[in-house]
Amino acid sequence: MSQLLEQLVVMKFGGTSVEDAVAINRTAGIVAGRRDKGLTPVVVVSAMSKVTDQLLAAAAAAARADRTGALAITARLRNRHLETAAALVADETMAELGAWIDAEFTSLDEVLRGLAAVGELTLRISDMIVSVGERLSSKIIAHAFAFRGLDAVHVDSRTCIITDNQHGKAIPLDAQIEARLKEHVLPHALAGRICVMGGFIGSTEAGVTTTLGRGGSDFTGALVGGGIDAGAIEIWTDVNGIMTTDPRICPNALRVKTISFEEAAELAYFGAKVLHPATILPAVKKNIPVLVLNSRNPENEGTRIISLAPHCESPFKSIAVKRRLTIIDVVASRMLMSHGYLKAIFEVFDKHKCPVDMVSTSEVSVSLTVDSNEKLPEIAADLSALADVKYEGQKALICMVGENIRGQNGIAARVFQAVRHVNVRMISQGASEINMSFMVEESEAEEAIRSLHNEFFANPDPEIFDIEALKESVR
Repeated sequence: MSQLLEQLVVMKFGGTSVEDAVAINRTAGIVAGRRDKGLTPVVVVSAMSKVTDQLLAAAAAAARADRTGALAITARLRNRHLETAAALVADETMAELGAWIDAEFTSLDEVLRGLAAVGELTLRISDMIVSVGERLSSKIIAHAFAFRGLDAVHVDSRTCIITDNQHGKAIPLDAQIEARLKEHVLPHALAGRICVMGGFIGSTEAGVTTTLGRGGSDFTGALVGGGIDAGAIEIWTDVNGIMTTDPRICPNALRVKTISFEEAAELAYFGAKVLHPATILPAVKKNIPVLVLNSRNPENEGTRIISLAPHCESPFKSIAVKRRLTIIDVVASRMLMSHGYLKAIFEVFDKHKCPVDMVSTSEVSVSLTVDSNEKLPEIAADLSALADVKYEGQKALICMVGENIRGQNGIAARVFQAVRHVNVRMISQGASEINMSFMVEESEAEEAIRSLHNEFFANPDPEIFDIEALKESVR
């Protein structure tokens, strides 16, 4: 049994990897390649590229009583999915699949008509609407795989990914998920069949559809990998892996060959778009390696995320940026050191379910950074009962991640010398041995990242970074 489990590989494909028939055919080839190596893939897919955004737009249109606009969006989506299916399968398979797609959109249109009449878009209804994208893509892809000779079977993720009822960003229930996966997925996988599931979606124990939040398909892949004790979890996207920074900011960014779970989790939380922040957790629990790979360049080795990465001569592995942040300053003379004051401040953020990224304190004030959101006026109003409050938006958090930053002399001096021309607002270093972060104006973030990248990746460690790719691009 243990050998069979080691041969299981969970392969998660993002929206750009399944955006059309060409991409899905390419994905089928990648999955077939894993099968041909003696592995048993379990495939988790996102909705086709941009579909979730369009479903949200349809829901918003219906909520403001624009029924015509909402149904026009779903009509275009219906045609797109039918055309994609027709390019992938034929004959009786297409007749069956086409009828199912039509039925799904007919049900969706009924929901939108009801929403337009009521005019109230609840999170529960939103989950029902946006879940359609993954339900459609996973069903189409399972049929496409089978049509190409892969022994594929569709598994509705809502039968396995059991969550609480916090709609919009539901919390998975690990024990229930593991039990359901062993019931609905593992028997197929152990028999050599390829299960295809939709990411991002789940359901409550009562069977009500939920979602894991934007980017949640990565999280689904990791939950499935952990739940079936897979040998590896592969995250297939449209880049070659985790990079030293965003290549759109620094064209000379390097692929990171190997990184630790801890470092990858920090990068994901602080803005790196390659991974969903929660992706690492299920893999850490079961010590399952995670690989970030490029479906458009499947021969590339990507990035391998493991529990203990090899030593790196370079001080940092990567630089991430988290944008659209707000600094909230809470100022109360002679109150800061009073018992319960900090607790009262954080209870406000807990009340509004607003996570805090960074905290800094002085004699009379507390500064916090949060994602800019529509609840800021309410948060500020509640904080005003405790102290004077002001907030400034359009800030960015720059996060540099590397092993044992705290133990390397002179690192802070090099960092702030590199960004001496940028106004730095808040600094955090002591809280983590692998993370140094600071806040800047959002308009200055990219210039700061370029300066830091030039300073710290001029002589990269070839054991950790793909310097050969950079040499090829220079030739």
